[in-house]
Amino acid sequence: MLNKAVFIDRDGTLIKDKGYICDFDQVEIFPFSFEAVRMMNENDFKVIVVTNQSSIARGICTEYQVQQLHDKMEELFKSKRSIINAFYYCPFYEHGVIEKYKKRDVCRKPLPGMILKAAKDFNINLNESFMIGDNVKDVIAGHKAGCKTMLVKTGNWCQTKKDLELSKIKPYFISDNVLKAALKIIELSSFNS
Repeated sequence: MLNKAVFIDRDGTLIKDKGYICDFDQVEIFPFSFEAVRMMNENDFKVIVVTNQSSIARGICTEYQVQQLHDKMEELFKSKRSIINAFYYCPFYEHGVIEKYKKRDVCRKPLPGMILKAAKDFNINLNESFMIGDNVKDVIAGHKAGCKTMLVKTGNWCQTKKDLELSKIKPYFISDNVLKAALKIIELSSFNS
């Protein structure tokens, strides 16, 4: 049987967007994120973080630092009875300075590579899954993967609103934050079951 998932962007969605974050002590998790993840767990959704991390290609953070940060985030969520099933990150950026990561790659949103890889790894039905993000790139990646998309206002909403007006792709739902998006997902999935 196929699983359903909620793919969630990291910066601006689950945590405060503070630019390039390399260490866990720089992380500020939105207090409502724990409840949002727990609610999705309780409603049988896999919760998977998908995040562009060009800081690696730019030489700002190492891949090890990003992995450590994600491990600590996962532990903290687990301590709050909220399970994040996996973190997928894209270290590549075509204008980076670290040769190993200096390329265009399908994992970098707005391309859907991370979502498609996670769907394969976790046996996910993308038509019954959702992508939540704070940026038009998240919406485009979700659409390309075949998910319903939700946009939250907790990132740089002024810029996202402008990008949305220029974009032909629209999110399924716009929400104040990830908790309100989770409530909408649960409402929709109970309506469809």
